[in-house]
Amino acid sequence: MAESTPTAAVPTVTPPAGAAAHEAERLAAPPSFWRAYRVPIWSAIVLVLFVAGWEWGFRALGVPKYFIPTLSEIGSEFVRAYERMDLVNHTAVTSFEVLLGFALGSILGMTMGYILGMSPTAEVVLSPYILALQIAPKVAFAPLFVLWFGFSVEAKMSVAILVAVLVVFFPIMINVLGAVRAVDPAMINLARTFNATRWQIFWKIEFPASMPALFSGLRIGSTLAVIGVTVGELVGGINRGLGFLLLSGETMGAPLVFLAIIVLTVIGIVAYCAVIFAERRVLHYMPRRDFGGMNAQGGK
Repeated sequence: MAESTPTAAVPTVTPPAGAAAHEAERLAAPPSFWRAYRVPIWSAIVLVLFVAGWEWGFRALGVPKYFIPTLSEIGSEFVRAYERMDLVNHTAVTSFEVLLGFALGSILGMTMGYILGMSPTAEVVLSPYILALQIAPKVAFAPLFVLWFGFSVEAKMSVAILVAVLVVFFPIMINVLGAVRAVDPAMINLARTFNATRWQIFWKIEFPASMPALFSGLRIGSTLAVIGVTVGELVGGINRGLGFLLLSGETMGAPLVFLAIIVLTVIGIVAYCAVIFAERRVLHYMPRRDFGGMNAQGGK
């Protein structure tokens, strides 16, 4: 009988205690300055390059000033519009229209989205009409609204608000509808086994599950509201608001047009950031993206 050769035990290599302690200290140490702030540093670099390219790059390429004005010319136009053209009042009017149009469009979109999501019958009956309303060009409604409401300043402001409502309504409704339909049926059936009412199922299950999609729709709607208001002001011929400044720029030069565009962009950014702020307060339990280690030590 052949003798079995004993198998040599493979020694287990354990790292020295000093190496393990060094690795633990490295992981616990705060990130380096570059790792912690590389995203804002790169953002600042891109901003500087963008400003420099706009201020001097177009002139170096021979682009005429009446085609694309420099930032310094737009700044001078800002001072002139602030002092002589009541820029603050025009901005306040447009901001109010954006806020009201966004709020009304969001409420209508949320309401219709939840109704269609909870009632398949209502979706089948109403979806063709809602789809037709979305396909119809929103600009075409503005002259019709002017005929309905009249030619006063308040009526033309209502035109801009209604166009914004139409633009904001559809994306929010679609997001909410899809989120409600995506709720796990097993959770709903489980709630029904505990004799939960239809309202309790909506409030405890469907509504919380739809919140991420709702805020995604609100993000889109906050930017579309600015577009809708601008279109309404341009088509309605209102003599207030930033749309009026855009029309005035046809005779007063490109700097005024660029100034109005920049102010409209700022309004859209503020509205978008307000939605993000509300989203983070409401959906504080959702994980956030780590931008280059900025959140590694609990930073936000």
